[in-house]
Amino acid sequence: MRIIITGGAGFVGSHLCDRCLSEGHEVVAVDNLITGSLDNLAHITSDRFSFLQQNISEGVFVDGAVDFILHFASPASPVDYLELPIQTLKVGALGTHNALGLARAKGAGLLLASTSEIYGDPLQHPQSESYWGNVNSIGPRGCYDEAKRFAEAIVMAYHRMHGIDTKIVRIFNTYGPRMRLDDGRVVPNFLKQATLGEPLTIYGDGSQTRSFCYVSDLVEGIYRLMLSQENLPVNIGNPNEFTVIEFAHLVRRLTGTQSALEHRPLPQDDPKQRQPDISKARAVLNWEPAVPLEEGLRSTLSYFEKALNAEKVEQAPRNSQEPQPIARP
Repeated sequence: MRIIITGGAGFVGSHLCDRCLSEGHEVVAVDNLITGSLDNLAHITSDRFSFLQQNISEGVFVDGAVDFILHFASPASPVDYLELPIQTLKVGALGTHNALGLARAKGAGLLLASTSEIYGDPLQHPQSESYWGNVNSIGPRGCYDEAKRFAEAIVMAYHRMHGIDTKIVRIFNTYGPRMRLDDGRVVPNFLKQATLGEPLTIYGDGSQTRSFCYVSDLVEGIYRLMLSQENLPVNIGNPNEFTVIEFAHLVRRLTGTQSALEHRPLPQDDPKQRQPDISKARAVLNWEPAVPLEEGLRSTLSYFEKALNAEKVEQAPRNSQEPQPIARP
């Protein structure tokens, strides 16, 4: 197939580029690089890959045939969408509308990257796809939550009105190589702080829960969903649940750090529980996560250590004793 991946230079998007290329498809990555990075794609040498720098909120333009669109364009971490609330709302609404328009024009299918955040601070635990959520639409996180909820609504409208083959994946906490050092979510925060010997930042008392899915497991689930006949939302995530305090102690043990735990106020509307019910993914996709947390964390830690070392080298001042070029007349 010829597959368009919006947000293709992002964390998950770049891993999807790798997976689709490995399956023999042609891939066109589209990204405006507002949160993505070409560094995530620098390793790709395939002649079946191309990159287009476009802001899909303003329109998406791709020549030639298209078989499928994986729509992953959006700021995804609280650091990003709290800094870019209007852009986040635009890509969820206008960007999704434009991606659907391209799918309709090309006769292509479309898979929307939705999120567990559409469940808000959930009153149901664990969260199943039938749960409608508990979202504060006017709170600081509303820009992301409601962007994704609208995106789901317009995707289903295009499916029902125009017969487009659409899919919706609700992604729960995912981690792995290529996450940004300043991503702001708990895994990169803890790994970066532990590596640098800084205190691990815990918001609230740390009793809130999270579940962590390694990126290769997520990509496997997404790929299976793309090839499936399922058109309604499917949760993809790891159902093994940890409190943030438990996770902090695990990171300390794996890294060998002596970092203290530093508590800060809990952000407004921060979900107290987050655990996917993956019964549907098991039944429909024959999918469940395979990578143990410690194995995934070690791989991610290795990536972070290399990235932090590269950052130090890049920021190091030049040695004043270094020979200087001779001025020539």
